Amino acid sequence: MDTSIGSVDGVAKPVCNEVGSLPAFACHPISPAAASICDAGATLGRHLARRLVQVGANDVFSVPGDFNLTLLDHLIAEPGLNLIGCCNELNAGYAADGYARSRGVGACVVTFSVGGLSVLNAIAGAYSENLPVICIVGGPNSNDYGTNRILHHTIGLPDFSQELRCFQTVTCYQAVVNNLEDAHELIDTAISTALKESKPVYISVGCNLPAIPHPTFSREPVPFFLAPRLSNKIGLEAAVEATAEFLNKAVKPVLVGGPKIRVAKAGKAFVELADACGYPVAVMPSAKGLVPEHHPHFIGTYWGAISTAFCAEIVESADAYLFAGPIFNDYSSVGYSLLLKKEKSIIVLPDRVVVANGPAFGCILMKDFLRELAKRLKRNTNAYDNYHRIFVPDGVPPECKPKEPLRVNVLFKHIQNMLTSDTAVISETGDSWFNCQKLKLPQGCGYEFQMQYGSIGWSVGATLGYAQAARDKRVIACIGDGSFQVTVQDISTMMRCGQNTIIFLINNGGYTIEVEIHDGPYNVIKNWNYTALVDAIHNGDGKCWTTKVQCEEELKEAIQTALGPKIDCLCFIEVIVHKDDTSKELLEWGSRVSAANSRPPNPQ
Repeated sequence: MDTSIGSVDGVAKPVCNEVGSLPAFACHPISPAAASICDAGATLGRHLARRLVQVGANDVFSVPGDFNLTLLDHLIAEPGLNLIGCCNELNAGYAADGYARSRGVGACVVTFSVGGLSVLNAIAGAYSENLPVICIVGGPNSNDYGTNRILHHTIGLPDFSQELRCFQTVTCYQAVVNNLEDAHELIDTAISTALKESKPVYISVGCNLPAIPHPTFSREPVPFFLAPRLSNKIGLEAAVEATAEFLNKAVKPVLVGGPKIRVAKAGKAFVELADACGYPVAVMPSAKGLVPEHHPHFIGTYWGAISTAFCAEIVESADAYLFAGPIFNDYSSVGYSLLLKKEKSIIVLPDRVVVANGPAFGCILMKDFLRELAKRLKRNTNAYDNYHRIFVPDGVPPECKPKEPLRVNVLFKHIQNMLTSDTAVISETGDSWFNCQKLKLPQGCGYEFQMQYGSIGWSVGATLGYAQAARDKRVIACIGDGSFQVTVQDISTMMRCGQNTIIFLINNGGYTIEVEIHDGPYNVIKNWNYTALVDAIHNGDGKCWTTKVQCEEELKEAIQTALGPKIDCLCFIEVIVHKDDTSKELLEWGSRVSAANSRPPNPQ
């Protein structure tokens, strides 16, 4: 399973290039005769466009504005680059996020300030999820910097740095290009830093600069070579020795995969370790999709009190557990209620290993550590044998009576049957988190959600971007009605791009996840006629099919249609369910998170 983002050694993301290990473009010296012909094309705009194509961002999500129009002309003119216009900047950012999850890097282009501040929330989410998103902003005319002029799209002050200051905390590098002399260096540094750090970057380009020829752009951009990071060999050996000694003494050790396996590009190494040691393998909820669920020792999701059946019992009763790339926050710990002990744990971070209450080792890459550890561990199947003894297969939802109102668990029973290696699941923030977490992913089935940042509405834009990048998969998106109302507009862009995503719009009349944390009238939303809305957006242009289902019979028919006659259409299935029909996991999780949120202040 490939989990690499901006990977030096990743499995192919783009068709013809791997991010961070780029193809050798023909880079021939320009003869004097050719130089006079090429000079007119030696522009900043062309260079930036070619860089995006080189690194694998062949689709760029944009919203036009007067400060970026000339730059957009150059992006459109670039062979191999497809400019996708979005309905708003927030969705453009979410689309770049989704694209990066599949392709390894994403990009969006917006205008100064009003566009930049609008996309900021999506960039913050990408930062939290360690995704290399290149956020390009068309900035003010270079002549306006340093003057006392007040520009439109600003807050009315002659200071143009407000947008930059906002991006400084949610990007790993910021380049303000208002001078052609150093534009080449700034652009290349920004893009390469995004790939190396697996974080978003910000590039502001003066609106008068993209079309001006400059000698620094007179040659084809030389493909990046990103030198692979290396582990400290002495530290690696010491960390492996200490960890092997710790785990080999244990009677019932377990392995748990975390979300930072992706940024560490350690998916394959984690599987190698699991194969070698024989321990049961679980994943944290935010790591679903990063560890193959068809692995013979896979036991499900470890999520404290709402774990997969029998998983928490095995993990929390273990006398040693290795967590690879974990994030322990209030959501993943179910309101800080995990029954784990530090003295039993090995915490493996992308570049660091901490052994119980003992030593810590730095400058060690996770993938190197896991591979070396696999060679040193004694095979131990005790914990998995215990799991196998206590395991009872999942039950199935009770059969529905004819025309009985549809239940959510019945819906997800049918979604489970739709999953293959040619599908991918996008799960929106809300009860879909918990229902999708219970899906059993076939080998090769993609899975994405945004647990760390948890921005409602993320899935619409992310589905657009992911589906555009993963053209070999049919995306199945599970979206609640409250989240859908935030970002619905870019259903339009999915149609323009000819995508055949299947969207299950779960209509239960409100913000169900928030109801279970703290209820109030603010969690009830205005009900829309969602199918009619999508039909209006469709407006006869493109391939789109909608339906509304209220019972199992209608759901079965809708799924058959989506997988059969409408296989090449965007399929929108509105599912009507009761407002209190939630997963049992959400009920438990909500009460525990509510308790964590409502803790009184500590005595001062």
